Amino acid sequence: MRLTLDPHMFRHLPLPKMVDKVAEMGYKYIELSPRDDFLPFYKYPRVDKARIKELKQACKDAGVKLSSILPMQHWAGPEEDDRQAAVRNWKRAIEIAVELEVDVVNSEFTGQNDMPYKCEQQFVKSMDELIPFFEKEGLNLHIQAHPYDFIENNYEAVDMLRAFDKDWIGYFYSVPHTFFYDDGKGDIPAMLDYAGEKLRHINIADTFNHKASSCLRYVVNPPGVHATVHQHLDIGKGDIPWDTLFNKLRDINFDGIVTSAVFGEEHRAEESSRFMLERLTEELINKKQYS
Repeated sequence: MRLTLDPHMFRHLPLPKMVDKVAEMGYKYIELSPRDDFLPFYKYPRVDKARIKELKQACKDAGVKLSSILPMQHWAGPEEDDRQAAVRNWKRAIEIAVELEVDVVNSEFTGQNDMPYKCEQQFVKSMDELIPFFEKEGLNLHIQAHPYDFIENNYEAVDMLRAFDKDWIGYFYSVPHTFFYDDGKGDIPAMLDYAGEKLRHINIADTFNHKASSCLRYVVNPPGVHATVHQHLDIGKGDIPWDTLFNKLRDINFDGIVTSAVFGEEHRAEESSRFMLERLTEELINKKQYS
């Protein structure tokens, strides 16, 4: 198992200092999420050989490894120009992953939940173009459903990934999206069982159930506005049933990537990151050894 940190709350630090901070907090792995000076959201990568060399050397010096990189591109966007740009950007991201000697690339479905049919067509077209590049380089691709993506539901997401029938394409379960994944029920064991052997990657953060209190947990004006709301908080600050989740991960002997993905605690980023690593180590490593 790779216990890793998404360092989004430390993105203001230069790359080498970010790596040093992650190591200082006790993490052995980094999941490199979008940042403006490397893989920015929905744009062409801002990376040259010197920057790649700098990051690799910083990781080596700090004793930290990259578990994965997370490019975000509009590869399922309904506009064809955006989709073509996303595929072009993805090809460069694949080259960067190879140069970084990373074996996992993870991302989101993207698209729009109000245009699922069109976005699915665009996503499949993008995958048809990119699959040969992933296979040529021997990379693993892990994809998560995200609120507002053209797929938000756990079961639909797993089925979509199975449709490609590729062992190297895996499912990424994002815990803070749990209540979007099954319309507010939050039945984590059932969803993980459905994913089965496709489950390769999990990110960890707490969130509130937006369906709770007769769907009045959040009051949005004007009524009926098209929006999605969720959080990425420390464990214990939301509605996720953590004992249920951790018991299930131990029961299925999950041995993939587990990422601390807290974004809502920038005012206490270091304290939060240390707390998350301590809790994940206790639940997924120490207790597993005791059982």
